[in-house]
Amino acid sequence: QVQLVESGGGLVQPGGSLRLSCAASGSFSSVNTMGWYRQAPGKQRELVAGITSGGTTNYAGSVKGRFTISRDNAKNTVYLQMNSLEPEDTAIYYCTAHVVTGIRAGYYWGQGTQVTVSL
Repeated sequence: QVQLVESGGGLVQPGGSLRLSCAASGSFSSVNTMGWYRQAPGKQRELVAGITSGGTTNYAGSVKGRFTISRDNAKNTVYLQMNSLEPEDTAIYYCTAHVVTGIRAGYYWGQGTQVTVSL
């Protein structure tokens, strides 16, 4: 069974920074693309950033230049460094990863971590 466990969310003032982490654990042969999505109240879930196992990244336009995604393949962990946070970044942030096990290959999701940007 594969689990993705996120940490690092919280309350921060506008202009502040947070770093999210997500570690994949369980029985699998490889972890491929990893990424972060977010969902604000009343809105659809949207892609924030993604990173391949080779380190190629992509970002939503709204976070480009402020957020940085990275990963540690040895630890099967993905990070999201969020700087210059704005109230519009308030959302539940979900980690996702494409994982290959002995039975299937597919996307798994974390439980989500709340990020609130407010005075």
